[in-house]
Amino acid sequence: MPLPESPMTAAESLLRRDRWVVASCLVLLCLLSWYYLFVGAGTGMSTVAMSTWQFPPPVYDSMGQGNWSPACWGIMLLMWWIMMIAMMVPSAAPMILLYARVCRRHQSDQLSVIPTAYFLLGYLIAWLVFSVAATALQWYLEQLGLVHSMMMWSNSHLLSALFLLAAGIYQLSPLKAVCLQHCRSPAGYLSANWLKGRSGALQMGLRHGIFCVGCCWFLMLLLFVGGIMNLVWIAGLAIFVLLEKILPRAAWMARGSGAFMLLLAGYLVVVMDATAK
Repeated sequence: MPLPESPMTAAESLLRRDRWVVASCLVLLCLLSWYYLFVGAGTGMSTVAMSTWQFPPPVYDSMGQGNWSPACWGIMLLMWWIMMIAMMVPSAAPMILLYARVCRRHQSDQLSVIPTAYFLLGYLIAWLVFSVAATALQWYLEQLGLVHSMMMWSNSHLLSALFLLAAGIYQLSPLKAVCLQHCRSPAGYLSANWLKGRSGALQMGLRHGIFCVGCCWFLMLLLFVGGIMNLVWIAGLAIFVLLEKILPRAAWMARGSGAFMLLLAGYLVVVMDATAK
């Protein structure tokens, strides 16, 4: 007489609902990240005071700053990384959820939550590398007096125009199209690049993160134009990135936004010229 199967524990039953567990964790991660930004991201400053709808933001006199302390470097790096998590994880959610589903099918006798966590970790490592570069760029621009140390936005219309010009050109480039197509095709990426195990999950997440950085890095640098801690720009860019990746036949958004950024760059040049007169 066969022995009756032992009933699953409550924890096992919960963990086997992979999609809901992963989705809930992603939502919680995003909410915590946005909350951290809203309360000032450890800077001790008000994000409300640093947020504005005005374009371009007001220009203030700003002297080059002294060297950041190690603690300041850490705070700024963490601010950038958590900001990238808040902005990019929503648009990466379809890929992550699909990975969890495929992983569950590949190993039906095991839980997929842990490999999915490694996939997410690899993805976030890619954005951590970007955050290191962005933090260094912020420090350098502050030394030159081109970014206001308190408001954290460009103090130069010329610098803002250059950022917009570069971002607009990149939005129209073939490299942008390739990276965007990757981000919009999660099934194709997983089927062509599947690797087993936790190390495989980490590598797949990192590789996807690199493509994602390649797709959006110039858009993220536009935070220097509108304000690194300007919640209006942070939310606006996050929504744009999400729509660019999930809307059907949304490749036109990259081209249209690129043209719009070029127009804004031209507008800033006109404003700069008028101010000089």
